Amino acid sequence: MEVVTGALPSLIPKLADLIAGEYNLQKGLKGEIKFLQEELECMKGALEDISRTPADQLPNNDKIWSRNVRELSYDIEDSIDTFMLQCKGKRLGTQHGLKKIIDRSLNLLVQPKVRHKIATDIREIKSRVMEVHERRRRYEVNLGGDKPVTVDPRLFTQYTEVKELVGIHEVRDELINNMLTEENNVHMKQGKIVSIVGFGGLGKTTLANAVYEKIRSRFDCAAFVSVSRNPHMEKLFQDMFYQLAKRNNARIIVTDEIREFLQSKRYIIVLDDIWDISVWKTMRCALPDNNGRYRIITTTRNVNVAEEVGGAYELKPLCLQDSRILLYKRIFHNEDKDKCPDEQLAEVSDRILKKCAGVPLAIITIASLLASKGGMILEWYEVSNSVGTGLENNQDVRSMRNILSLSYYDMPSHLRTCFLYLSVFPEDYMINKVCLINMWIAEGFIQSGKQGQTLLEVGESYFNDLINRSMIQPVYDWYSGVIEGCRVHDMMLDLICSLSNEENFVTVLNGTENTSPSNTTRRLSLQNGKDDHSMTWATKSLQKVRSVFVFPSALDSMPALDSFRVTRVLDLQGCNLSESYSLKHLGKLFHLRYLGLRGTGIAEIPEEIGNMSSLQTLDVKSNKISCLPPTVIRLRNLMFLYIDWSTRLPNGIGNITCLETLLLRIDDSTMDITEEIGQLLELRLLRIVLDKWNNKLVEHLNKLQKIKNLYIEVINGQRSIGGLDAWVAPRHLWRLNTVRSCWFSTLPAWMTSVLHLSFLWIAVRELQPKDLEILGRLPALRSLELEVDHVNLGILGRFVVSAGLFPCLVHCKFWGFVEPVVFRQGAMPRIRELYLDLFFMWEAGETISSDGGLVMGMENLPLLQDVFIEFRSEVASTEEVDQAKATLRRAAEIHPNHPRLTIYSD
Repeated sequence: MEVVTGALPSLIPKLADLIAGEYNLQKGLKGEIKFLQEELECMKGALEDISRTPADQLPNNDKIWSRNVRELSYDIEDSIDTFMLQCKGKRLGTQHGLKKIIDRSLNLLVQPKVRHKIATDIREIKSRVMEVHERRRRYEVNLGGDKPVTVDPRLFTQYTEVKELVGIHEVRDELINNMLTEENNVHMKQGKIVSIVGFGGLGKTTLANAVYEKIRSRFDCAAFVSVSRNPHMEKLFQDMFYQLAKRNNARIIVTDEIREFLQSKRYIIVLDDIWDISVWKTMRCALPDNNGRYRIITTTRNVNVAEEVGGAYELKPLCLQDSRILLYKRIFHNEDKDKCPDEQLAEVSDRILKKCAGVPLAIITIASLLASKGGMILEWYEVSNSVGTGLENNQDVRSMRNILSLSYYDMPSHLRTCFLYLSVFPEDYMINKVCLINMWIAEGFIQSGKQGQTLLEVGESYFNDLINRSMIQPVYDWYSGVIEGCRVHDMMLDLICSLSNEENFVTVLNGTENTSPSNTTRRLSLQNGKDDHSMTWATKSLQKVRSVFVFPSALDSMPALDSFRVTRVLDLQGCNLSESYSLKHLGKLFHLRYLGLRGTGIAEIPEEIGNMSSLQTLDVKSNKISCLPPTVIRLRNLMFLYIDWSTRLPNGIGNITCLETLLLRIDDSTMDITEEIGQLLELRLLRIVLDKWNNKLVEHLNKLQKIKNLYIEVINGQRSIGGLDAWVAPRHLWRLNTVRSCWFSTLPAWMTSVLHLSFLWIAVRELQPKDLEILGRLPALRSLELEVDHVNLGILGRFVVSAGLFPCLVHCKFWGFVEPVVFRQGAMPRIRELYLDLFFMWEAGETISSDGGLVMGMENLPLLQDVFIEFRSEVASTEEVDQAKATLRRAAEIHPNHPRLTIYSD
C-alpha cells in the first residue's frame, strides 16, 4: 500500500475473490493462487516491519528485496485486474438483436483464451515469487486494523494560539504598529508595504496571517493570496478578486479590473511566498496607490526579493523560552508555560529544542511525535538521538528533513501511503479533500472500515489523522469554517518527493532532474510544459502507469491516452481540452476508477465512457456539458458523480445502485428521474434542483436512510408549504439545506435526534421560543440559516438566545422575525458572522429602537467579526432609519472586536 507495501493490501483481497468467484479457473489453479495469497501476506508483514526503519539505515539487501516485492505486487495486480475485467466481458443486457448475439459468440470464443492466459500468468508469477522468496526466508506478519479518526477538536484553537500567542506577540504588535502609524491621519498620504523574509518553516506565513487577521476588519476589503514558486497568474488574480469582492467573475481577471475595484477602497492584501521579483511587479500593477489607503504584506525566502519589494523585515527563530511554550502547549496543552510539567522530561526536551533551533515547523512536528509517545522518557531520548545534528549548526534543508522524517516513519503504513501520494501535486497547491480521498479509494489505498463505514468515511479518517499529526496544513472554507482541503508545507513536500522518487512511487516532471532508479513509471505527475519530455518517453515505460496527473501548463507534453493501459487515476483538472486535445481513446481505459475532468472546457463526454466498467469517480464539474450520454448508466461501480446544475442525467440513473454522491437537475423532461431516487439506497450526499416542487419527492427521500447531506432548491416556482413535513431525517444527518425549496409548517419533531447536524438552512413558517432552544442545544451545529414567516403571519414577540445555546455556531442568519432576536451573555460563544433583517412595522413614529433593543446584545458575542443587517422599512421615516443605523454603528465601534458592519436598506 505505497512505497512501503506496493499493491499488496489491495491485491491480497483480490486473490481471495479470484478463488471464491465464478471465474471457471483451470484445475489446480486455485491451489496455486492460495499459495500466492499466503506468501504475499507474509511479504506484506515483512515490508511493514522494514518500512519502520529510515531508508538510509537499511542494509542494501533489504532495500533491493523490498523494491523487488513492491514492483512484483504491481505487476500481479495488473494481471489479476485485467483477467477479472475480461471475464466480466461486456454487459450484454444493454445490447439487443444481432449485436448481442455476435458479442455473446465472440465472448464464448475468447473466454478459454483468457483463462489459459491467467493460468500461465499465475504460474509465472508463482515462479517469480519463489525466486524472491529465496532471498529472504523468514517473514513476520504484523497486521493491524485501522481505527477511524476525527479531527482533534483542540486543533483550530491550537493553530490560533500558535499564531496569536507563541513567540510572536511582540513581532505581530510591532508590525501592526508600524503599518498603522498613520491610521489617525485623515489623509493617509502614504501606503505601507512590509516584506517578511526568512527560510522555510520559520513562520513567515504564520506571522503574516496573525497580522492580517488582527487588522483586516479596519479595511473595506481584504485578501490573502498564496503565490508560490510557479504561480498560475490568471487563477491567482481570480482568487484575489473573489476574496476582495466576495463574488466570482466568469471573465478573465486582468489587473485593470482589480485596480478599478480597489480604486476607492481601503484595502489590505497579503501576498504569501513570493519567489520571483517579476511576479511581484506584475501583481503590484493591480494594486493602486489609492492615496495611501492600503497595506500590503509579502512573505519570501529570498532577501533580494524582500529588499526589492520594500519594507524588508527579517524574521528570527523562536527563543528557547518561546520554543518551550510551543512544545509544551502542543504536548501537554499548557497555557503559556515554559516549564515542563514532568521534570524528568525537562532535560531531554531542551536537547530536542536545541536541535530544532527555534523553527516552529520543526517544533510542532516533533511535538506531535512526542505526544504520541506519552511520558516515556526512554522513547523521548530515542527521538532526541534520532534527530541527529538537526539544525544545530546550519539551516540546511536536508537537516530539516532529518527532523520531519521522524514523524513520517512513525506513521502506520496506510498513512504513509496516503501522505506520499501528495507528491503528485505542485508546491503550494490547494488539494481538495474529497477529490483526494476519491483518488486514494481508486488507487486501492483504502480497503474497508468498521461495519457501516464507507470508504469515503475511512478516507476522511486518514485525512484527519494526517492533520492531527501536523503532516499537512488544513485549509478552511471561509464561510463555514469546515476543512475543505489541505496544503503541504514546502519542506514536507521536499521530503515526500525525495522519498517517492527514490522508491519509484511517483515520477514528477517539473523541470528538475529526474533520478528515479527504475525505467518503469508507476505514477506520473506532469507539472511543467516548458521542457521537452520526448527523451523521457523514450526511456520510460508508460504501459504500467497507475496514476496520471497533468497540470495546465504541461498539457502539450502529455502522451496519448492509449499509452496508459492499466491507469486507475486520470486527473486533467484545469487543462484546456476544448480545442486541441481529444478524448476519443477514453473508452479504452478499462481499468480507470477516477476520471477528473473538472474545469477542462469540454462540452460533451464520449459515449465510450460506458466501457469503463471499473469507474468509481466521475468529476466533470465546471464545464459546458448539457447532458451526460445514455451509456453512463452502464457504470454500475460508480460511487461519486460530480456534475453542474446545468448538466442533465439520462433516465435509468437508478440502475447505478452504488452511487453515494449525486447532483440532479429535474425539470419536465426529466421528471421520471424522481421515481429513481428511491432506488439509490447508498446515497450519502444528494443535491436536487427542481423547476417546480414535486409532491412525490418526499416518498422517495424517506427510503434513503443513509443520507447525510441533503440540498433541495426550487428555481422557477414558489416554495412549497409543508412539502417536507412528512419527511423524517436519518439520525446521522450532517447537513440540510432546503431554505429555497419549501417551508416546514413547524419545526420537525425529529430535530431533537439529529445530534451530528452541523449545517442547517431551513425555512419554518411558525417558530416558537421553545423551538429556538431546541436548535440551540444541537451540539454540533456550526452554521444556521433560519427563515420564519412571522411578518406575513402577524406573529409578534421577541425571541431570546439564552446562555449556553448554540455552543459551536460560527455562522448565523435569522430572517423574517418581526422583532430583533436578543443575545444574552454566554450565548453563541464562537459566532463570527451574523446576518439579520430588521423591520419597521409598527404605527408611524414607533420604531424598534425606542427601547434601546436594537443593539440586540451584540456586545455579548465575543468573537463576532462581521455583521450584515438589512432594513425592511414600510412606514418608518428616513430620520428613524438613519437613527437606527447610527445606533448599530455605535454598538459595533464599542465592541471589543470592532466587527465590520454592513447595512442594506430597501
